[in-house]
This record gives sequence, C-alpha cells and structure tokens, in this order.
Amino acid sequence: MNFIGTYWALVPSLVAIILALITKEVYSSLFVGIVLGAVFYCVSTGAGLDGFVNHVLDDTVGNGADTQSFGLIHCLSDNWNVGIIVFLVILGTMVALMNKAGGSAAFGKWASKHVKSQVGVQISTLLLGVLIFIDDYFNCLTVGSVMRPITEQYSVSREKLAYLIDSTAAPVCVIAPISSWAAAVAGFCAAGENGLALFCQAIPFNFYAFFTIIFIVTIVLTKYDFAAMRKFNIVADTDGTDTDEVGKIADAKMEVASSGIGLKKLGKKGTVLDLVVPILLLIGFCILGMIFSGGFFRTGATHHDFIAAFAASNASIGLVIGSLTALILTGIWLVSRRVITFEDAMSCLIKGFEAMVPAILILALAWTLKSMTDSLEAASYVAHLIEGTGLQTLLPAVIFITACFLAFATGTSWGTFGILIPICVAVFPVGTPLRIISISACMAGAVCGDHISPISDTTIMASAGAGCKHVNHVSSQLPYAITVAVISFLTYIVAGCTQSMGVMQSGTISWAFGLIALASTFFILKKTGKLQK
Repeated sequence: MNFIGTYWALVPSLVAIILALITKEVYSSLFVGIVLGAVFYCVSTGAGLDGFVNHVLDDTVGNGADTQSFGLIHCLSDNWNVGIIVFLVILGTMVALMNKAGGSAAFGKWASKHVKSQVGVQISTLLLGVLIFIDDYFNCLTVGSVMRPITEQYSVSREKLAYLIDSTAAPVCVIAPISSWAAAVAGFCAAGENGLALFCQAIPFNFYAFFTIIFIVTIVLTKYDFAAMRKFNIVADTDGTDTDEVGKIADAKMEVASSGIGLKKLGKKGTVLDLVVPILLLIGFCILGMIFSGGFFRTGATHHDFIAAFAASNASIGLVIGSLTALILTGIWLVSRRVITFEDAMSCLIKGFEAMVPAILILALAWTLKSMTDSLEAASYVAHLIEGTGLQTLLPAVIFITACFLAFATGTSWGTFGILIPICVAVFPVGTPLRIISISACMAGAVCGDHISPISDTTIMASAGAGCKHVNHVSSQLPYAITVAVISFLTYIVAGCTQSMGVMQSGTISWAFGLIALASTFFILKKTGKLQK
C-alpha cells in the first residue's frame, strides 16, 4: 500500500493534533505522529524494521541533487537547527544574568518613586512588559514580582495585574524580531528559506497581538473593565497558590521556569541600566550579526546594502553571532561593576539552559514530525488539493481558529507552531501575500489560544507573578481575550479577501477594518453596560 503523496500523508499531523486535544500534552502527541509517519513511509517503500528505525533517527534517500535526509538525528545535526538551539540557550542565559543583576527590581524602585496614580502604575507595568520582550517566561515572572508591591499600593487588583502581565508576554514576544519566539518560528520554515525575514514580513498581520495591546491600553486609560474583572478587589493576604487540578498540571513547568530564571533570587545591586543595556546590546548586535551573515561587510560583487543583506542573511548564524557577542559584553559589564560575581555569571549558563529545555524539546520533536511528513510528500498533496479552489481566501481565518483551538487545548504556542507552520509554509508559494497572512494567522491564533488556556505556561506564570489565584486570572481575562479574538477573526477574513491586491494594500485595508471594529466594539460594550468603570 502506498501512503506517499496521498491523503494518508496528512494523518500523522492530524493524529498529533487530535492526541494533543485529548491528552492536553504536546510531547507525546508529537512523538506518536513521528512514529506513525515513519510507519507509513516504511510500508510504502517496503522497508523493514531496520528501515523504520533508520527513518525515525537518520535516514538518507536518493542520489546526487535528489538526496534527502530525514529523522531526529538529522534534524538535530542540521546547521540551521543547531544555530537556533544555541541562540535559545544564550537567550536563556541573558535572561538569567539580567534577573541576577537586579535590573528589573531597580525599575520597580524607580517606578515606585515616580508613579503617583492607579493609571500610572498600570502604564508602568505595561511599559516594563513591553521592554522585556525577549522571552515570555522572563516577562511573566519578573514583571509580576517587580510590580506587585506598587500595584497593591495603588489598589490595583492582582487579577488586573495578571491580565496586564499576560497581555505583554506572548503578544509582545510574537511581534519582536529578536526573541525566542522569532527563533522558534524561523526554525519551522522550509530549508533554505530566510525564516526570520518571513517572520518580520508577517508581523504587521499579527492582528491578535497588536489588538490585544491596543485594547488593554484603552482599558487602562479609560478605566473601564468587564464585570468579571471589576468584582475583584485587592486582597493583601492572598498568596496566589492553587491546589486544584489546573495548578497541578503546571507544577513541572513552574519548577523549570523559576529555577531557570531565578524568580526568587533577584539581585539587589543593579540599576535600571542593568536591564536596558543588555537588551540594547542584544538588539544591536543581533541586527549586526544578521547583516554580517548577509554580506553587508563584504566588498566587491558579494557586498549587499542593509536591506539586501538582511534579506539574504542566515538567521541561525546571525542570531548566534549577535547574541553571543551581547552575552559576553553583558557579562563583562555586570562583573566589572561588581553587580554580580564571576561565579554567579557562570552559573547563569546552567540556569539559562534549564529554562530553555522545554522549548528545545518541542522544537526537536516538531522538526522531526515535519521531517516525517516531508518524506510522505504531505506538502505537495495539500498544495495540489486546494489549488484552483476558492478556499484560499478563507484559509487565514480558518488557520487562526484552528491554531487558537489547538493552543487552548494543549497550553503551548510553540507546539502549535510546530504542527501548523510547516503546513502553512507548504501550501502557498514563496513571496505570495497569502503565505505571509497565513503564517501571521497561525502565530496569532496560537498566542490567542495560549492566552486563554488554563494550562498555558504564560497564563500560569502570569498568575504566579501577580500572586493571584489561577482560576481567578483565567476567568477575569477571558472576556477581554474573546473580544479581541472575534475582531481578529473577522479581520483575517478581510485580509484573505483583499490579499490579491498585494501585501501593502491588503494590510492597510485590514488594519483600517480592525481598528474601526475594535473602536466600535468598545463603544457598544460601554453603551450596553458590559464595560463599566
């Protein structure tokens, strides 16, 4: 029986999705999909047990230019993938260094002296959340621990603080080109394609992330809230702990995250500059690393200008060069000023690796699942299936809902990326507007589902950082997230229907529609009493 190039090629990914929805666990679901894909391939080619084992681990087929490699070991030895993993480890180390130095705590002290109103303290929380864009773990736990004393001083409920934290964690990270999320998305793109450039092209169409930020700023400035949020008052004696099933699901995630970034070990000697300088170094040198790999500093015929160099860059190499340089300079900056000791700086290497282990595991399994579906020629089958149909225009909205539902059930955006992004990349030709919009829809939907999921890492850590009961955070945040999700869904329909006009025109029309819909919805909710002061 032949499974290659048929509808059976989609079954491994579909099984992974279904299992993830049922078990609410992504690691085993991805692994089952990998095994099933290898079984289908070996049955189709007549390979035996040896062929199955080789295909799962490291299998090379074809000759000459047609040579292809598949399997877990191949994926983990790929130069691009290794670069992405190294970047994530360095990023985790940077986060650990900044927390150890106490730059975030210093920001909190500065805010407590300069902020004099309830609105001001909420805006300060949002600003700190936006500033810490490189990783959502770092964002949730740090912003919460730093801003909680100040928000309590101005009678901002812990549930509101958790919502502020959650809305500037994943939604900010997913639109930041220099972040762990950008690296993850880039890693799921097709071989030979500039994944980071595709990520940057998709940023303007990430409607859920942008609309969430716009909506929460509006909520803060106007002092309006849904009833689910208004009912919560500040409770000084709560410790924010939960003993229910949802809380138990998060124990492992919480342990890894807190040990990895040192939540309870914030430094006391640092200044605000110890937060700002490392971030600026990271951004600046990652950009330099990208254009370096793209030929900006070369001479002669191989030289490229800034834009061309960025487009031709190798994100895997560029991000490693930039982040490693920033890490070394940050370490020298902190140790030379005796903010932290050399021993503490070196210990952050281990903590950084620990914090990124879950992310690396998801990436490894997702890469391997993609490898299995590639061997079954799933991409070409899907592309042929929808070719010539009228479904393309609705696909961004469908992808958004699918990603939202999957991330909600599994509690992970990255697992959703690993399952859906390879499909999105395969369906549409390189450079087409619909390809960019669909990638954005996948990222936006994953963030949305992650945002409202009670078993999501970021949702759980937002609750922990704010010190509120997890169930209270989930229930109070839900009306805001659903409101923005509905508007985003409608906007993706508009984007899909206007994509034939080009990226610029489609983006302009979609943004105009989305902002009008957002403003109208806010006005209607206020008039009907759903939003009140």
